[in-house]
Amino acid sequence: MPKISKKGQNMPESPIRKLVPFAETAKSKGIEVIHLNIGQPDIKTPKVAMDAVRNNKLEILEYSRSEGSQEYRTKLANYYGKYDIEVTADQIIVTTGGSEALMFAIGSIADTSDEIIIPEPFYANYNGFANASGVEVVPVVSNFEDNFALPPIEEFEKLITPKTKAILICNPGNPTGYLYTREEIKKLAALVKKYDLFLISDEVYREFAYDNVEHYSILQEEGIQENAIVVDSVSKRYSMCGARIGCLVTRNPEVHSTALKFAQARLSPPTLALIASEAALDTPQSYFDQVITEYVERRNLLISALKTIDGVKVATPQGAFYCIVQLPVSNTEDFARWLLEDFQMDGQTVMVAPAAGFYASEGIGYDQVRLAYVLDKKDLLRAVEILKEALRQYNA
Repeated sequence: MPKISKKGQNMPESPIRKLVPFAETAKSKGIEVIHLNIGQPDIKTPKVAMDAVRNNKLEILEYSRSEGSQEYRTKLANYYGKYDIEVTADQIIVTTGGSEALMFAIGSIADTSDEIIIPEPFYANYNGFANASGVEVVPVVSNFEDNFALPPIEEFEKLITPKTKAILICNPGNPTGYLYTREEIKKLAALVKKYDLFLISDEVYREFAYDNVEHYSILQEEGIQENAIVVDSVSKRYSMCGARIGCLVTRNPEVHSTALKFAQARLSPPTLALIASEAALDTPQSYFDQVITEYVERRNLLISALKTIDGVKVATPQGAFYCIVQLPVSNTEDFARWLLEDFQMDGQTVMVAPAAGFYASEGIGYDQVRLAYVLDKKDLLRAVEILKEALRQYNA
C-alpha cells in the first residue's frame, strides 16, 4: 500500500474539531450539544456585507487579482489608518482567510528546520502551519497565574538560536484572550531588532478589546518596519468566518514580493467574498460598540458563574472571546469525550476544547479547557449549570 508523507503523519489534529464525531453521535441520539468549543460568533453579519452579495449584478464570476482588488486594499488601508496604522494598499495582500496569510508569512521567511518562537498556549493551528512548512515551533510558556501575560523577555532570549527566524504572537490571544500591552510589544520589538528577527502578529481579534484598554499593533511601533508582519481577517470582526477573507500586511518590500508569489500560485482570493468584505468596511462604529458591550457582559457572566464551581479556576481575558479554565480533572480530553458519550442533563450536554492541544510543550494544559463565549447569556448560564453537574458526577 502506498504510504503517506511523514509530514502528513505528523500533522496535528485540531483540538477544537477532533471531538466533532462524538458530538454528532450525541446529536443523533437526540441530545442537544451546547458548543463552547469553537469561536463561531452568533452575532449577525453586517447587513451591508450581505446586501453587497445579494444585490450584485455580476454576470461572470471572474478571478480577482492575486493580491486582492485595488478597491478593497485601498479601503482596508484607510481602515487601518483609523487605528493609527499607516500602510498603503501596496503593502497589503488579501488572502483566503487569516490562515493562508500565516502560511504565506511562514513560507516567505523560514526554510525547513528553521524555528519560530511562540508564547504558549497558542492557536492550535500554528502547529499545523509550521509542520506544513517544515518549521519547528519553539514554545515559551506563559502562566495561568499571570493571566497568560507575555513571559519575561529573557525567556525568549534563551531560546534564540541561529535557526530562529521569527517570534509569533496572537494579540488579543486565542485561546487565552490576553491583550498584550504597549510595553510588552515594545519589549518584543527591541528583541527582534537586536537579533534581526521577524515579528509576526496575528491581530484578527483587534476590535475585541475590553475594560477601556486599547489594542496596540506591532505596526504602530516605530523602527521595526522591516521586521513586522501582521496577519488579519474579517472572520471574527464582522462575524464572517465563512467568507474566508484575510490579509497579510507588511512594510517590508521583500516579504511582500515573496508572499505575492505564494498568492499567485493559488491564483486569487474568492471574488464574492471580496465583494462582501469590501462592503463590510462600511459597517458603522455602532455595530462594534454593541458587539463589545455584548461580549463584555457575556465574559463577566461566564466567569462569575464558573467561579461558583468548586475546584474551577478561570483566567480573566481582556480581549477576543475565549478564556482558559482550569478544571478539577486530570485529563480534560477524556472528560470532554465523556461529556459527549456518557453524560447528559435533561437532554443536554456541553462541548469544550481540551487545552493540551494549544500547547507545544509536553505535559502542560491537561487540566485546562478553552471556552468560547460566543453564545447568548441564557445558553452560557445553562452550559455552566451542566458543567457543574458533570464535574460532580465525573469526580464522584
